[in-house]
Amino acid sequence: MNAPREIAFTGAEGNRLAATLWDGGGHPVIFLHGGGQTRRAWDATARSIAERGMRAIAVDQRGHGESAWVESGNYTFAHFAQDMAAVARQVAERFHARPSAVGASLGGLASLAAQTDDEDLLESLILVDITPRMDPEGVAHIQGFMGARMEEGFSTLEEAADAITAYLPHRRRPRSLEGLRKNLRLDADGRYRWHWDPAFIKGAHNINVGADALMQTIFDALPRLMLPVLLVRGVQSELVHEAYAREFVERTPSASYVDVGGAGHMVAGDRNDVFSRAVLDFLTGNKAA
Repeated sequence: MNAPREIAFTGAEGNRLAATLWDGGGHPVIFLHGGGQTRRAWDATARSIAERGMRAIAVDQRGHGESAWVESGNYTFAHFAQDMAAVARQVAERFHARPSAVGASLGGLASLAAQTDDEDLLESLILVDITPRMDPEGVAHIQGFMGARMEEGFSTLEEAADAITAYLPHRRRPRSLEGLRKNLRLDADGRYRWHWDPAFIKGAHNINVGADALMQTIFDALPRLMLPVLLVRGVQSELVHEAYAREFVERTPSASYVDVGGAGHMVAGDRNDVFSRAVLDFLTGNKAA
């Protein structure tokens, strides 16, 4: 496996999308993070994928991480889906193969919506703790955490770590804060703020605009989703109840799901070893090696 290198794609509005390629030389797999995260959330899994001979391509979605904040302020699910489709087509052209995708939360819904619009877009799809049906209180809880210190920020990395520990009490606090530093930006006023555009939450075209209608469209289209799909659900998920997972699998012809014990909505971060194994088993069983 070659050392990871930085690459970029062009989104649906001409927006720059930063990415990291972990190049194992084989089948391309696009990784899309959840809302408020960055592509760094996939580092451990991407390395594992590349070591098994695949190409792992972790992308910062619009307005997140090192990708451009769009001047239009377009941050609805539909706009993220358009970027996903653009990236998938560029990956297919670059590597001469229809890619697979791994999408967490926002990234999973963007992938589902893109595949619904173009059934030839992806080879296979892994959804990380997300279905078109979500618990409204869980959504409110997640967005509440994201928005609570969105503008005020944090005076130190330790203060940010305290906020995350309070939000995710089941997860062991890391000894080093260097990983957390990658999810924050240090502004001119000396305060740390999340590495994403606040318009994602509070803008005129924020992530909640049109969400219910798009989720219903995706839900209605599930019986026509013919590619292999794996849903990886955290047992303690506040967003995807077991009933939602079973409903998703029953409606989707080639879908299956696995539960990850000891994990909540942030499955890859909570139990990365179990998560990575499930991803590898699925991809290597669906022509991704």
